[in-house]
Amino acid sequence: MKRIMIAVLFFAVLKSNGQQSKPTDSGYAPVNGIKVYYEVYGEGKPIVLLHGAFYTIQLNWGQLIPELSKTRKVIAIELQGHGHTPFSDRKMDFPTLASDVEGVMNYLKIDSADVAGYSMGGSVAYQLTIQSPKRVRKLVIISSTYKSSGWLPVVNNAFKGFKPEFFDNTPLKAAYDAVAPDKTKWIKFVEQMIAFAGTPFDMGDSNIAKITSPVLIISGDNDGLDKVELMKTYQLLGGGVSADLAPMPKSHLAVVPSQSHVSLMMQTNAILGYLDDFLK
Repeated sequence: MKRIMIAVLFFAVLKSNGQQSKPTDSGYAPVNGIKVYYEVYGEGKPIVLLHGAFYTIQLNWGQLIPELSKTRKVIAIELQGHGHTPFSDRKMDFPTLASDVEGVMNYLKIDSADVAGYSMGGSVAYQLTIQSPKRVRKLVIISSTYKSSGWLPVVNNAFKGFKPEFFDNTPLKAAYDAVAPDKTKWIKFVEQMIAFAGTPFDMGDSNIAKITSPVLIISGDNDGLDKVELMKTYQLLGGGVSADLAPMPKSHLAVVPSQSHVSLMMQTNAILGYLDDFLK
């Protein structure tokens, strides 16, 4: 099972490489004792992009950035230890990572922005919205959750058997080697990420219910999210009503058919369509 999951992931990473835009600005923001790498594309209303675990900006968002940056100012961030951002022994948790994102926004003088996060990045986006609600205009969550129980048990159990060597000779490691400031930190980074991914978390139903920003949730029908819990999340955000008898909710839910957690992020046209409708 684990080997199948890894193989699917690596295949999708290979497929995700396509056209690439050059950033208009890039660099490091000093935040919370580390340096966080960012790239900026285009002009217009800002949108912050937060990648999934083990991904880089290009692996996660390479297909979407050229389109988004036609009308928006895109700020893509690489979280602790990922891509260009140096490895740090600092403990990883969602409040700290969300604070890092806010620190980058401060550094770039972005008072508020739309925020989109995939997988781990979606959880960071939830936490950012809870911690600093005024910084998030609209929130886009792609195949992600705010609590461990939002995933099916098989997903949570899979991390228990992960080992760093599973990632040897893979596109994920090649992508890391291509941009990481210190390639010798790979094993420590993977060990840190496996421990982080295996740590239960719960940001609280009551905190989700307090979110005032409109939220777009995009999920694959077979992406590993517990769809009962997903519907409960949508209800906490004001959705799940009969819109013929009550006002249409400001938050949206899209379940894309025949998609896994990894393949969902490859559905560029579908995701762009949902984003365009929601962010207008």
